[in-house]
Amino acid sequence: MYQLDDLLTLMARLRNPKTGCPWDLQQDFASIVPHTLEEAYEVADAIERQDWPHLEEELGDLLFQVIFYGQLGVEQQHFTVASIIDRLVTKLIRRHPHVFPAGTLESERDPSITPQAAEINANWEAIKEAENAAKPTPHQSRLLDSVPATMPGLTRAVKLQKKASTVGFDWNNPHAVVDKIREELDEVLVEMDANDHQRLESEIGDLLFAVANLARHYHIDPEVAVRGTNQRFSQRFAVVEDRAQAAGGWQQVSLSEMEISWQIAKQVEKQQQDKGRQN
Repeated sequence: MYQLDDLLTLMARLRNPKTGCPWDLQQDFASIVPHTLEEAYEVADAIERQDWPHLEEELGDLLFQVIFYGQLGVEQQHFTVASIIDRLVTKLIRRHPHVFPAGTLESERDPSITPQAAEINANWEAIKEAENAAKPTPHQSRLLDSVPATMPGLTRAVKLQKKASTVGFDWNNPHAVVDKIREELDEVLVEMDANDHQRLESEIGDLLFAVANLARHYHIDPEVAVRGTNQRFSQRFAVVEDRAQAAGGWQQVSLSEMEISWQIAKQVEKQQQDKGRQN
């Protein structure tokens, strides 16, 4: 079987200025980013569908993205794949003192001592903050600067909220978040009546941000939640489409008939869920 060194050799061959692949030779750090994001989403999709053979392939595609960045790093003398791995292992050892008490890969913790999850999370965040404080910065760094602007919207919303909560800027009661959602929804309704598209977009954004906050308070990933909803919508709509085609096509069914099909799909889905719980 091929090994990591073989993949590194392949990558170097693809980027060989004389005999490499023309497409690969045209790429740079920025041009690869969209492909990296796409591969990451395809990994998540394979996991959600529990398609393990496909997941193996998608993980390989995602790994290739890292190898590509590593090759570019070598060419521009920024870093190497070896230095990426070394930095990663060093960081993970440092952030897991409950597993590597002596700070080395060889050290082991006392198996009779089992740290609690809350303690582990607190230590992890404290170590991260110490690392960030030790990093040289060309200018005054603000609390939220470390949250990448390129993250998906709902994911970044949760990250921003978590960061703000570290200094006490947060609601202690999730019901207060629900009140905020109602407030934001009322403001959406006002802008709907005002027919101001720009302000309506802003208010809908505030509403989504507040909903993401509620999800965070209950330790629910809003991106995962909405992907689940998307999947359920697709499955239910497939039933609506099948019944419409059986009736002769979309033109032959009314909206009320589509709604009946939708409710049938929901009922079938619920029965399947109940059966799965019983098993």
